[in-house]
Amino acid sequence: MDELFTRAQAWRDADPDPDTAGRLDELIVRAQANDGAIREPALAELRSAFAGPLEFGTAGLRGPIGPGPSRMNRVVVTQAAAGFGTWLNAAGQGGGRVIVGHDARHKSDEFARDTAEVLAGAGFEVLWTDGPVPTPVVAFGIQHFGCVAGVVVTASHNPPADNGYKVYLGDGSQIVPPADGEIAAEIARVAAAGWASLPRADERRDVTTDLLDAYVARVTSLYPDGAPRDVTWVHTALHGVGAETVRRVAAAAGLPAPVEVAEQADPNPDFPTVSFPNPEEPGAIDLALALAEAEGADVVIANDPDADRCAVAAVVDGSWRMLTGDELGAVLGHDAITRGVPGTFANSVVSSTLLRRMAEAAGRRHVTTLTGFKWIGRVPDLAFGYEEAIGYCVDARAVPDKDGISAAVTVLRIVAGLKAEGRTLADLLDDIARGFGLTATAQLSVRVADLSLIADAMARLRAQPPVTLLGEPVTVLDLAEGSPTLPPTDAVELTGSTVHVVARPSGTEPKLKCYLEVRLDAAESADVRAAREVAAGRLARLRAEMADALGMEG
Repeated sequence: MDELFTRAQAWRDADPDPDTAGRLDELIVRAQANDGAIREPALAELRSAFAGPLEFGTAGLRGPIGPGPSRMNRVVVTQAAAGFGTWLNAAGQGGGRVIVGHDARHKSDEFARDTAEVLAGAGFEVLWTDGPVPTPVVAFGIQHFGCVAGVVVTASHNPPADNGYKVYLGDGSQIVPPADGEIAAEIARVAAAGWASLPRADERRDVTTDLLDAYVARVTSLYPDGAPRDVTWVHTALHGVGAETVRRVAAAAGLPAPVEVAEQADPNPDFPTVSFPNPEEPGAIDLALALAEAEGADVVIANDPDADRCAVAAVVDGSWRMLTGDELGAVLGHDAITRGVPGTFANSVVSSTLLRRMAEAAGRRHVTTLTGFKWIGRVPDLAFGYEEAIGYCVDARAVPDKDGISAAVTVLRIVAGLKAEGRTLADLLDDIARGFGLTATAQLSVRVADLSLIADAMARLRAQPPVTLLGEPVTVLDLAEGSPTLPPTDAVELTGSTVHVVARPSGTEPKLKCYLEVRLDAAESADVRAAREVAAGRLARLRAEMADALGMEG
């Protein structure tokens, strides 16, 4: 106990942020109170805050804002920036350009400024965005300005209390092993040696105007001059940073201005109209759907708070609903195949198998990757890539990462083209279903308080995997051992003639996730509405069978 208080007091005295230092001081006082009702919660929070360093991985850093090494704060960010700079210097990138940007979350500007000062102090030429910008804009800037790396302070669609730190390399892609472990080791060395005396410098160049102009021009170029532009569309930024850039791109492309969800258009780090700022969460786009109904819109487009993801809603089977990530992946993939976009098609192992079948039918190369754009964006000569969590890459040469703004523009081009033919997105989804058989996906997701429950469930699945699902034999592949096409990862894949399941622990949340897929053949899919009902029933049964196999209820 004394050691905990000593560590906490030392951190408090060194913390340059009065907010987190004040919070820590309050916790120390409460944790020493005589009243157990006051003392015990404070002690629990202190122990959690000092349980260990916030893990630096392939997504960088992400966690709640607060004091201590287990939280996001100026001390942790300063150490991360110094460790990353040391790693870049060791990799022969010393003195190169690094672009630093941030979203509009709490503390994002302060974390970005600390990063810029530390990297400048380490000898790098720092390019700076003076204000919040979408993550894909910064990712675009890496190659545009010839940078050796990029940093974006963002927690994407995490809860309001969180923030994060996302790292890119000079090719515009996210880090992957072993780079993440090497950077983490450098960060640990900085933390052990003492960070307060790190050299800092104020030299940085504001590239905001040039960067946004270049990004807007690039995305606008994706919309051909002669393509139809008659489309009525609703847009929501979900209180994030995407609205202004989306407006600029629409105007530059000659598109009608979006009908905006006014309550969600301006950045607000508290996300007051949603319980969770993720377009996929129930209720998150209800305001947008109501506005679309009132305006007679053709489509709804929603970006997550840092605008690297894109969700789309349309009228399907007579009512407004959001397309699943896999449905939109099929729409965008079909478009790229039809237009003959050169290169390889890719999606993550937890996404639908439909894109692979579509690509193969067209004689195009397709690869399946591990989960995350850190893998998808690295596919050589990528034509189009996506992950089911509404992440899409439609312009890999400029942004080899998910980009919710270029994806939105591509969707608008598709919808306007369909409208000119008297058709809709629903018609296109029906065409794909009839041509390749209806493919439906869903998730079994179980949140736990005790992470050992996830490990136990995965062990149970590995020890006694089902031999059949929905009455058909399945093959079982333990991806922890790797495969001919995938590096090792903690997941189990089950494949039958019309079913596909991948079970894995979530990489960002205390959840066990099962990604479920059922397929109908083309003959069964002639009546698409009826086929969707059949598929929904099969998915429900598949969900129950997998819950039983895991010994968990979703």
